[in-house]
Amino acid sequence: MHNRRLKDQKPVIEGYLAWIKQVNPGSNGKLQKAIAYIKNREDFLMTYLEDGRCSLRNNLSKNSIRPVTVGRKNWLFSDTPDGASANALYLTIVEMAKAYGLNLYEYLKYLLEHRPNGDMTDDELAKLAPWNEDVQKKCCKQNEQNVSVQES
Repeated sequence: MHNRRLKDQKPVIEGYLAWIKQVNPGSNGKLQKAIAYIKNREDFLMTYLEDGRCSLRNNLSKNSIRPVTVGRKNWLFSDTPDGASANALYLTIVEMAKAYGLNLYEYLKYLLEHRPNGDMTDDELAKLAPWNEDVQKKCCKQNEQNVSVQES
């Protein structure tokens, strides 16, 4: 994947950056701003070529924060700031579980069974994170499908 991305897309990105350096936006303020933005972030654009997990689109990010953005209006009426923070924390947990392909019910059940708290060490909390391999095995969506197939 990395070699293919370098072979296929590096020339396109380098050509684009070369073109950007030659463009004269004149007095168009918005175009000047856009070109300055790209020029100042050239290193970040090149990271896309180095790491196959990176994407030029941010649709996944936008979709994962949409529930938080929609909920923000509702949080204005939370009884306390702590209540609003708890709601945001819960949504973060839910979206992280979705991002890692976990069965949400199983993951929340797993968290409640292990009861994370402020006294836990970073290593103990890391064992509950959605990217932890043990958590992924116990809470993956495939487990849900495998159980229903075995029951049939």
